[in-house]
Amino acid sequence: MGGSLGFGVAFGAGLLSFLSPCVLPLVPSYATFITGVGLDQLAEPRRLRERRVVLVHGLLFVLGFSAVFLILGASATFLGALFGYARGWIERAGGVLLIVFALYLLGLLRIPGAEREWRVHFADKPVGYLGTLLVGVTFGAGWTPCIGPTLGGILTLAGTRGSVTEGTGLLAMYSLGLALPFLAATLLLDRFLHVLQRFRGWLPWVNRASGALLLGVGVLLITGSFSSLAALLAGWTPDLLLERL
Repeated sequence: MGGSLGFGVAFGAGLLSFLSPCVLPLVPSYATFITGVGLDQLAEPRRLRERRVVLVHGLLFVLGFSAVFLILGASATFLGALFGYARGWIERAGGVLLIVFALYLLGLLRIPGAEREWRVHFADKPVGYLGTLLVGVTFGAGWTPCIGPTLGGILTLAGTRGSVTEGTGLLAMYSLGLALPFLAATLLLDRFLHVLQRFRGWLPWVNRASGALLLGVGVLLITGSFSSLAALLAGWTPDLLLERL
């Protein structure tokens, strides 16, 4: 159940990353860039052929950045496992790092160089489906400052896990939380554009919500309460649902 709690945190962090000010407003641009289909065509509900193209390109894009995140998750967990004899100290150090990320997202701390953007920019997208996959990889390898602290927090959490499988699972759930709304937004871009206009005023609160999430997990890791909370939640979970977790 401890892993299930971590998976829920990672999935929620992925959703918050999608809603971040660095990603959400750029979704229409990414959709038109990776598909080569104009914004007016993407926003036309009746163009089913274009929607199939969007779906294929969208899946390749999320596959690209997911592959990068999974590799990072496996690496973080492997490094954590090398120092398994000091796991308690690793969890405490990870908790401190999460709190640092949280304070940055809450606007209470400045991290030198954190606002520098590391994304790779293409003047033109590489041709074809392979090009879309490459764009996804570059997005994952050079995330924006808004995604960086949240993703870094999940990587830190992965580094405290006991197995590579669990660590990569955390990053898989993070990727899923980021990928699902991206695919939905590109397939239903006409509705997404309408919702985006209303949601813009809430964007600053997304960083605060991400900061609150990382702050809570950081405190749990420092106090050694993460596993205790997981056990408590397991006691409240129906047996039928628990068997599936």
